[in-house]
Amino acid sequence: MSERSARIAVVYYSATGNVHAIAEALAKGAAGAGADVRLRRVAETAPGRVVDRDPEWRAHLDATADIPEATLEDLVWADGYAFGTPTRFGNVAAQLKQFIDRTGGIWEAGHLAGKPFTGFTSTAEVHGGQEATILALYHVAHHWGSVIVPTGYVDYDLIHAAGGNPYGLSTVASPGGPPEEVLAAAAHQGTRLARITAALTPVRAS
Repeated sequence: MSERSARIAVVYYSATGNVHAIAEALAKGAAGAGADVRLRRVAETAPGRVVDRDPEWRAHLDATADIPEATLEDLVWADGYAFGTPTRFGNVAAQLKQFIDRTGGIWEAGHLAGKPFTGFTSTAEVHGGQEATILALYHVAHHWGSVIVPTGYVDYDLIHAAGGNPYGLSTVASPGGPPEEVLAAAAHQGTRLARITAALTPVRAS
């Protein structure tokens, strides 16, 4: 027997939970489209004493300790990727960047090329670098030889309600987490990523 389905790795860093919530919604959307999904957080690299200064940061880190940390094997296994990060001065958070910087060996071996890639982010302000951060993530995708899957306006009403970012899912961080409109758009993007990935993935023996 054989199967044509997508393996999706949702890899993210989240300090206080907003990016984590988008990652979960996107993963559920991909799974609902028939994908085999691995939800993975990258390792926290900030010293414990720094994390402890922010109760929200510490609480989120403790609450998500059961989510497996991302490994390079997850990227080799996957047929498609969703990467998420809070913005740091319009760029990717150091924690996620450190993980990405370790991919040179599997990139050189050809394990990353030709795989669909989408990105998502959270910022403190509406104009806090959402598009810049997504585009920074896509610089990585260009180097990997990935097939970029932007949010686009494939479902205009849904994406417009989520803030209208055609580059990738984005939200303004809040203590209550992303609004339902953003989570709905994230699930939609997960479905879209899974379907595009499945269409581009060779049939595997089961």
